[in-house]
This record gives sequence, C-alpha cells and structure tokens, in this order.
Amino acid sequence: MPNASLPPSPTSLPGATVKYVIETLTTRIVTQEYATEERLPSERQLAQELGVARNTVREALDQLETRGMIRRRAGSGSFVTYNPDGAGAALSPVASETGPLQLQVMRGILEPEMVRLAIVNMSPKQIEALSVVLSKMEAVQADATAFVTLEEEFHRLIAEGTGNPLLIACHNLVLDARRQSFRAAMYRRHLTPARIEIYQRGYNGLFNAIAARDIEEASEFMKLALIEDQRLLLQED
Repeated sequence: MPNASLPPSPTSLPGATVKYVIETLTTRIVTQEYATEERLPSERQLAQELGVARNTVREALDQLETRGMIRRRAGSGSFVTYNPDGAGAALSPVASETGPLQLQVMRGILEPEMVRLAIVNMSPKQIEALSVVLSKMEAVQADATAFVTLEEEFHRLIAEGTGNPLLIACHNLVLDARRQSFRAAMYRRHLTPARIEIYQRGYNGLFNAIAARDIEEASEFMKLALIEDQRLLLQED
C-alpha cells in the first residue's frame, strides 16, 4: 500500500496506477530504503514486484526524474539523487532568493486554502496514505532531519489531495524555499525531542480534522503552525 505521494508535473496528472508506483517509490526514497546514489531495481524487477506494466514503471520514473528524486543514466539504470540532508540546495532561483519572512507570508496565503481544498477533494485512499506518514512521524523521537522529511511528505500529500496541478506546483516552490539553510539551522536549534512531541500531537489533530472533513479545525491548525514557525524564525534574528 503506498504511503507517500509525489506531486505530478503541472501540465498533466498521472493515472491512478502510475501514481501508485510514484507513491511507493517516493516513500522508499524518502525513508532511505533506497539511499542517495543507490541504483534502483530495473524496470522489469519493479514491474514484477509492484504488479504493473513496464511502461507504467517507466512513466513513474520519468515523473520522479522531473521532480529531481532520481537521475536516469542510459545503459546503467536509475539512481537516487534525493538527499534528505540537502536542505540548503534550493531547486529554484526564486526559492533561493526568498527570505524567511517572505516565505511565511506565502505559506500563510497558500496553506490554509490548500488544506481546505484537500479536505473537499481527498479520496479515502489518500487519507489512508496520510495516516501512514503520520504513523512514521509519531515514531520519531529525536531525529530532527527525519521528522522534517516526513513533515514535508505529509504536506506534499495534502497538496496532491487538492487535485489542482497549479497549486501543487506552487507548493513545490514553497518546499524548495523551506529547504534553505536558515530553516535547517532553525530546526537544528529548536526541534528538540520535547518539541517534536508537541508537533506530533498537532499533526495528529490535523489528521483527525482532515479525516473528519472538518475544514475549520484543520485550517486553524495550519494557522497556529505558521504562527509557531514565525515565532521560531524571529528568535533566530
């Protein structure tokens, strides 16, 4: 069962079977089942393991390469390029030029509406996938990097749940900006085991609100989380 998802390109949304392969492989990459620079199994092996056609695997790998998760080498296979510790390498020039408070303004505009649309549009399967990511988040005790990586996947699932490719693309840009060095430093300083526990309770509440289709409560969580992040950023000044 897939437990993470990858936003597709803004020009086209992949079919359900391709999305299943994308979600499965993304989860394995993010959780380091497939480590950075590791060669993925062949298209034939993946097709057999996942019970899909090879052209489905090929399309999913195309999407992963577009997203910067893997690099495909002719005659050699596909290799993982995703680096969970690469917080300082923004993929977009716009993201690299975005300051901390500018980022918070954009998140304040985007994220409450994003969760509202996700609640309206998410399928039961997508909500179930969100619960799997939440379970992984709740298992983290002190590893700030692991928690932030799973937190990103949780938000990525919500973005995909909107079904809006333009919003997904905007959220990808926000994720790039969030990976800048200032945020990595903030988490190293502030994301203690005690704070991780507080965030885990908050995300549990957010998930319950999404599962209950409670737009007001979910939006309130997003706003409170933004306020907390801004408070931590101001402490860094």
